[in-house]
Amino acid sequence: MATPNEIPVAETIDNGNPEASEKKTRILTLGTSDDQEFEVPESAAVLTLTRIIGYLTKHSDGGVSEEEKRNFDEEFVARAEMSVLFDVVLAANYLDIKDLMDLVCQEIADRMQNKSVKWVRKTFCIENDFTPEEEKKIKEEHPWAWKDVESDEEEKKIKEEYPWAWKDVESDDDD
Repeated sequence: MATPNEIPVAETIDNGNPEASEKKTRILTLGTSDDQEFEVPESAAVLTLTRIIGYLTKHSDGGVSEEEKRNFDEEFVARAEMSVLFDVVLAANYLDIKDLMDLVCQEIADRMQNKSVKWVRKTFCIENDFTPEEEKKIKEEHPWAWKDVESDEEEKKIKEEYPWAWKDVESDDDD
């Protein structure tokens, strides 16, 4: 596997489209610690790394108070879309930046709190492999797990209030 300094860059691609060859997209092939490889557009990787560099810069600045760091951290995650948080946490894990990984994982967990199973499945692209009968049985056996779960109406209200945080997550209304 490549080290962070040896991340290979794939050739530009045009998908066989003559018009696309004028607007070639550079693709980065990123390797993970478990030897998986992912191809991502260079622009997406650059945006994620730019965010991470900003975080590291703020946290390495000796002149920044702990309160300023906490305020920065809150702002860092508060307005980020879920897909951005996912990208950052994956990169933080790969780069072994524990504090950033903890911060972003906590934000993702906070956003998941009281969400329906349907919402979690859509957000994390989890296939439902339970039959309706199995789901009903689980709900009957573990009623505490469904206590305080937001209704569809509450979820819609939150999405309307904070649309920027959910724009990349499919709506439950899509079914």
